[in-house]
Parts: sequence; C-alpha cells; structure tokens
Amino acid sequence: MKAMKSGRVAPVLSKLARCALWSTALLGAAVAQANDKLTLLTSWYAQAEHGGFYQAVAEGIYEKHGLDVTLKMGGPQVNGTQLLVARKADVIVGYDFQVLKSLEQGLPVVAIGACFQGDPQGLLTHADVKGLDGLKDQTILVATSGQTSWWPWLKARYGLSDSQTRPYTFNLQPFFADPNTAQQAYASSELFQARQQGVEANFYLFAEHGYPPYGSTLVTRRDLVESRPEVLQRFYDATMEGWKSYLADPAPGNALIKQDNPNMQDAQIAWGIERMKAFQLVTGGDAATAGIGVMTDARWQKTRDYMVEAGLLGEAVDFRQGYDLRFVQGADKVLP
Repeated sequence: MKAMKSGRVAPVLSKLARCALWSTALLGAAVAQANDKLTLLTSWYAQAEHGGFYQAVAEGIYEKHGLDVTLKMGGPQVNGTQLLVARKADVIVGYDFQVLKSLEQGLPVVAIGACFQGDPQGLLTHADVKGLDGLKDQTILVATSGQTSWWPWLKARYGLSDSQTRPYTFNLQPFFADPNTAQQAYASSELFQARQQGVEANFYLFAEHGYPPYGSTLVTRRDLVESRPEVLQRFYDATMEGWKSYLADPAPGNALIKQDNPNMQDAQIAWGIERMKAFQLVTGGDAATAGIGVMTDARWQKTRDYMVEAGLLGEAVDFRQGYDLRFVQGADKVLP
C-alpha cells in the first residue's frame, strides 16, 4: 500500500514541479517584456543640462516605471525634429519655437512637458556691461538660429539694430579679442569658458527679463500620444523624478554623462549644475508649486504671441495643437 501511494505521489509532484517551472518561466518572460522601449534624443552632447535623463537611467528610475529608455546624444549636425518624424526617436529634447514652426509646416509633433521653466539662452558680455540695456554700442554675435528666435525679442525690447549683429560661429575668440563685443551664450557654458581663460565677463539670462519660451521641452509625435499615452505618462513621471534626484545627488547621472561624452570634465558639469540651481531652471516658476516639468496654456500663449508679433509664426496657426497638457495634469507632482 505504501509503495502504491508512493508511486502515485511522484507523478503528482513531478507535474506540480513542471507547472511551477512553467509558471516561473512565463512570469520571467512577462517581466522581461514588461519594460516598454523608448528612444530619447537629447539636444546636444551629454552635459549637465541633460542630467535628469541620465540620472533616471543610472538610478533605475525609468526601469522602476516599466521603461527601457535608450539615450542618444544630439549635436551640431543632428536634426532632432527630422529624426523624430522619421521614427528614429520617440521623444526629443526640443524647443518651443521648433514645435510651433513644425506645426505650421504640418509636421505631427507635440510637446508633453518642459524640464526647464525658462530657456537657458542668454548673452555673454564683458564686465563693463552692467545689463541688457547697455548694449547700444556693442557688436552682438548672433547665430542663424538666434536670428529666428531670441534676437527679434532682444532687439525690440532694448531698441537695438540689425546693423549691430555679426555671425556667431561658436568660437569665443572674437569675443575675447574685442572688448565691445557681446555674444549669445548658454547659462552653463560660455561664461565658464571665459573665466577659464581669465576673461572677466557677465551673463544675462533672457528668461529673467521676460523672454517667454520654456527650455528642454519634451517633444514626441502625435501618433504616439494617441497610441501610447500610458507609456508617455510613465516616461514623463520618471523623467521628472530623475531631475529631482539629479539635483539632490548628481553623481550617478554624471558618471553616465562622462561615459557618453568623455570631453565633459567634472568642473564643467559642476558649473552647469550650479548655474541651473542659481537660475532655478528646473525648480522655479510654476514648477515650485505645480511640479517639475509643468507647462501652462498661459506660457504657450505668450510664446505664440511673441512669435506672431516678431513675424516668426503665422497668426492663423492653432498653437494649442503644438502641446498636450494631459501628461502634466495626469502626473503625481514632483515638487522641488
């Protein structure tokens, strides 16, 4: 009797074991397939301004939100909007003006969040220039992109002239050589380079003087908003969590930044973080109370109005089609 009983138990246990193994295998496969893949293309070579994205990878924040995010660097020869529309990227770190101009051209792009509450664009001047109202006698170096973004704003606000401008070639030597020259600059870059060369200089952030656009806007395609809104919501949430984590302890993100961009040195990264904090690019404005990444209709209206007044955008463009607030509104606030 015992032998018969023992003989029956073995097959039952064997079947249970097989079921357990199958269940474990199926569960493992489900977990392996759970992370939704997204490709994020940044706006330039890896640097502190991309710290929140790298931190979200390094700290497993994207993974925690069920995402497998691949970061790709932008650069001077990289057309982010083109790659987005061509489905070579799912989200790009873009710019409000690009979004609205793309909308005017019939491209299916849409912004879902703004990592920076202000554009980090500004002007680098020599030490004797004490403000943006002191530019009347200055030669101002402006890149082609600046001519169709911030220059009309600066010119109109401070009574400047097109005759003052010269092309900016992303080389600081003309600025160093001429004490009556000012040039476009980013909050985290050119002033650092000037001080490394022993040149006393000032930096004026346009956003602090009323320049309306956001910075580091997250831009995707309309078809992804319609087909994968839940995935994009998790991406938004994880990204803003990444930014908060980065500003608290940037070491994990910095390690990945230097891995992608070996030319980026610790001192440059530290300067960039300090400038982002000083200007409250991530945590200031509406983000202080509504959460990191927030966008509003009112701010987009201001950007649209400026572009129309400056002749940069047609008045008939329905600018509200260029952004979608559902991800901001659907997020758990990540407060600074």
